[in-house]
Amino acid sequence: MLGLALLAGLAVPAQASEEDFNLWLGQFATINTSDKVYVRLEAQERFTNDADRLGQLLLRSLVGYRLNDNVNIGAGYAYIFTDPVGPVELNEHRLYQELNVRLLRTAGGLTLDSRTRLEQRFFEERDGTAWRVRQFVQLRAPITKHNRLVAFSEPFIDLNQTSVQRGGLSIWRNFAGISVPLTKGVEIVPGYLNQYVVRDGPDRIDHTANINLFMNF
Repeated sequence: MLGLALLAGLAVPAQASEEDFNLWLGQFATINTSDKVYVRLEAQERFTNDADRLGQLLLRSLVGYRLNDNVNIGAGYAYIFTDPVGPVELNEHRLYQELNVRLLRTAGGLTLDSRTRLEQRFFEERDGTAWRVRQFVQLRAPITKHNRLVAFSEPFIDLNQTSVQRGGLSIWRNFAGISVPLTKGVEIVPGYLNQYVVRDGPDRIDHTANINLFMNF
C-alpha cells in the first residue's frame, strides 16, 4: 500500500498524446574499496520505437563516500549516446553530484531511500551547459522471504533553458518491480517503468519493460 501511495502521490500532471513501448536493460556494479569509499559502474541499453532499435546507450561511473550508515555522497561522469528517429544523433558528456539518504528502515526490512542528483550536461553538437536536478525516492518492501517489492518515483527538473532542454519539469519516471536474488551480492529487478516526457509539442509516455542487474562486491 505504501508503494502504491508513493507512486500515486507523484503521478504525472497530464495525459500524453503520443506513446511508445521501450525495453531498457541495465547493469550496475558497486565495488567497495574500503568501509567508507566505493565505486559504482553502470551501463544501460535503451531500445525504443516499439523496442525495435537501440535509441540510447548510457555509460556512467561514480566515486562515493559513506558519511555514516544512512548518508553517502558521490560525484561522477557519464557518457550518453542518443540516436532518435529523425533528429540528429547526440553525444552527451555529463558531470554529476549526488546525495543519498536512507529515510526509513524498519525491523521487518522495509526501507525508504532518497537520492538527490545535480547534473551538468555538455553536448558535442550543441553549445552551453544544461543544468538539471533529479529527485529519486525508492521504496523496498519484503513480500516473501527472498523477494522485495521495489517502487520508485523520479522527476527531472531543468534548471535552465538551452538548445536541448526547455526548463522546468522535463521527465517523470515511475517504476514498480520485484527483486530476485541470484547469488550473494547479486540480484535482478524486472519491472514496469512509466516515463512521461514533457515536450514543446505533444508530450510522450514511454511504457518500458525495465530489467536491471545489480552486483555488489
